[in-house]
Amino acid sequence: MMLFQNCLDKWYNCALKRLKTLLDKKIEKIESQNNLTGDGTSITQRFTVRSHIYMVFVISVILSCAITAALGVTVYLITRDMKYVNLANTYILLSNKAMFHERNFVAGWEDIKESKESIKAFEMVVFERYNDFGNFFDNSRLISNIEKYGRLLDDLTEINTFPPSEQTNAKVVKIRNELHQLSDEISNYGKLFSERTGHTMRKDMFLFKIVFVLATFFLFLFMLFIVHLLIYRVLRTMSRIVQYAKHLSTGQQIKFMPGKVYQDEFSDLASALEQMMKEFDRQQNIISQSHKLRAVGTLTAGVAHELNNPINNITLTAHMLLEDYHDLDEDERLDMIKDLIDEADRSRTIVRNLLDFARESESIMEPIGISDVVTETLKLAGNQLKLNGVHADLTIAPNLPRIHGDRQQLEQVFLNLILNALDVTLKGGQIRIDVERGDEPNFVVVKVADFGNGIPDHILHHIFDPFFTTKSKGKGTGLGLSVSQGIIAKHGGQITVSTKQKRGTTFTVKLPITTIPADIGGNMESAHGAF
Repeated sequence: MMLFQNCLDKWYNCALKRLKTLLDKKIEKIESQNNLTGDGTSITQRFTVRSHIYMVFVISVILSCAITAALGVTVYLITRDMKYVNLANTYILLSNKAMFHERNFVAGWEDIKESKESIKAFEMVVFERYNDFGNFFDNSRLISNIEKYGRLLDDLTEINTFPPSEQTNAKVVKIRNELHQLSDEISNYGKLFSERTGHTMRKDMFLFKIVFVLATFFLFLFMLFIVHLLIYRVLRTMSRIVQYAKHLSTGQQIKFMPGKVYQDEFSDLASALEQMMKEFDRQQNIISQSHKLRAVGTLTAGVAHELNNPINNITLTAHMLLEDYHDLDEDERLDMIKDLIDEADRSRTIVRNLLDFARESESIMEPIGISDVVTETLKLAGNQLKLNGVHADLTIAPNLPRIHGDRQQLEQVFLNLILNALDVTLKGGQIRIDVERGDEPNFVVVKVADFGNGIPDHILHHIFDPFFTTKSKGKGTGLGLSVSQGIIAKHGGQITVSTKQKRGTTFTVKLPITTIPADIGGNMESAHGAF
């Protein structure tokens, strides 16, 4: 009983394994039929470009062979018909010649020899082209008539040697009548042969025209297919890739993969470009974050100086509260505790602003007020301005429209421009920040100007290059303006610089307002439809 139970368990486990294997294979087959991408987008099977090239080659070979064969057959038929026409003309010519000599002989104008030679030549042609004549009429009857015609000529020659008599004259008349009857029948064969060869010639010429028209039509369709392949599968897709590359050159992040994915070379290329841009964005974010952290390091001295005041106030107030606690009444103690809380909140606000700026977060494109962004950035840099003894003159035009962008990234750009202006401004100097409408409609402009020595002409066109810096070693990475330019380009804007020697430099940031979101890379609009 135990042995039977063990066997039953083993059989049950084996059956379960087989069932699981069968289900796994079925699921794998269904998934392969569905053919899904990683994000759930179905892949539509269609001919690849390579398959189209092979197809074009095969179709061109088949079409060329078919047209060549059809034209070859029709040319052969027409050539054969021309030979038949020539044969019919030869038949008529020789038959008429034979009849002509026969009538001259009967009339006594010629010797019988000419007539016999003509009929032999005619008979030889008929025998040589026996099969050709058989394609159009009963050639055996024709041969029989020609032979009979020759015998009658021989009989007529023989009778002419006899002395004239009524019986001889009657035979001559009978032979002449038979000769006329045979000559008419032979002539009718010639006419029939000529008519039928002419009809065959016209029919084959019509067939040649049909083949020519059909060949032209199919060649036209084939050319349309090639044009369709070039325009819709190659040129249109390549133009979209070029358009996508142009968008990338301006720094805009546009989704390249279409909504409907095909399994072909161009979809593979699009996927590779999409993956390349994701990697590029990842590296760009790393560079941007590292530059942001360096800016945080630059701000640390100002933050430390700014934190020193509330910490000193907290320390002094705490010591006073500790030493004079019993001498103070309840209201004084509450005021001191309130001062401690206020100074602690002030310190926490300073640290929180710095941490919010330094925190690595996901890019969020939203409608924001450009004046608020510039004001918050100026507050963030306020400690550094105080530490350097530099005054910032901020001018904001009223009723500015909102823009569509990432607040944190824009703060990073404006902070970089302010810190750069601060580096070239002496203690007691000032920098100017203007926020206003742009000269172009649907754009706002932020200008950050310093009054330093300006940028030399020979390095002006290099300032946006990555890792290019004029600062001393350890004080600059050369990534600030490059990263800033990339961020502004993602927002569909532009950053430019103007400088004058000994009079200062002005950086101008131009950003589109929310009335034209299509020009903003943050919308992630697709660069094209289906391939």
